[in-house]
Amino acid sequence: MTQAVVNPIYNFSAGPAVLPKEVLAQAAAEMLDWHGSGMSVMEMSHRGPEFISIYKEAVADLRELLAVPDNYKILFLQGGGLGENAIIPMNLVGLAASQPATIDFVQTGSWSSKSIKEAAKYANVNVAASSQASSFAGVPPVSEWQLTPGAAYLHICTNETIDGVEFQEAPQVPAGTTIVADMSSHILSRVVDVSQYGVIFGGAQKNIGPAGLTVVIVREDLLGHALDICPSAFDWTNVAAHESMYNTPPTYGIYIAGLVFQWLKRQGGVAAMEQRNIEKAALLYAALDADDFYQNRVAPPYRSRMTIPFYLRDESLNDAFLAGAKQRGLLQLKGHKSVGGMRASIYNAMPIEGVQALVDYLNEFAGR
Repeated sequence: MTQAVVNPIYNFSAGPAVLPKEVLAQAAAEMLDWHGSGMSVMEMSHRGPEFISIYKEAVADLRELLAVPDNYKILFLQGGGLGENAIIPMNLVGLAASQPATIDFVQTGSWSSKSIKEAAKYANVNVAASSQASSFAGVPPVSEWQLTPGAAYLHICTNETIDGVEFQEAPQVPAGTTIVADMSSHILSRVVDVSQYGVIFGGAQKNIGPAGLTVVIVREDLLGHALDICPSAFDWTNVAAHESMYNTPPTYGIYIAGLVFQWLKRQGGVAAMEQRNIEKAALLYAALDADDFYQNRVAPPYRSRMTIPFYLRDESLNDAFLAGAKQRGLLQLKGHKSVGGMRASIYNAMPIEGVQALVDYLNEFAGR
């Protein structure tokens, strides 16, 4: 009797997204009894010694992985990236040289556009540069950015999850400019110089852990400027002073993030992971660019390594493409509803075997 061949499952979801199988296996093994404590992590007091040890190790490992300088605080909060779009201006508009404050933005896609809309509730907004006219095909040259003297800060989204546009380096802006970077969908995927930024933030559900956890890395001198209307639980000064325990944090999300940080260290750290990500992205883009059957609409210098949108030349084939992909264990490839097409998110936890399986299917479907 011939056994049916079962394809391995590869999940290309943009977030919540794939997690390392090792991490999921460890979490499953520890679900009912964490390290002989008799408790699941979900049952622990956030102020008890067991969870405090989990929290401290997670902070230390993230600081090591990103080489976070000592004068930066690492905060674990709730609210996601969208929540931070409000929390950030409430914490930082007080930095402006004069009030009412102005916040500068570089608009490179859907997420920076959402940030602009939310920030306008708290301050004047200056779109210093935008690539909207080119359908967000890249990042406007820094030489064209019209920055505001005395602005509270400059907000950028360094990887646009929907549009697939990625900053390849920190922008070189005038000294004294505080850069706030939304790194939700590529944090820990590449080496960054944290000291180039005032704030780095991201929802965890793409490259760190489960939904419900938000990571904020903030330079200490930026604390203490919150507006009076800022809720106490979202005032970074309070959160930092209480080591993310001002209110009950997302404990299980922090635990899973900590396991992911340990996994990353076992993989050789961020620099080693970056090389793998370069290899994975090159493999996928080569298949998309082989002919005109598929199309990625981002200019090559700005193409994301993590979130790769693409379109079929004949979009009437979309449903057949997705059905065939699902049959082969290639899941969650449908593009965001706002832009259509397809999207493959190939975060750290996506093995190169998954990318190769997708490439094989792309070639097969295109009749190559």
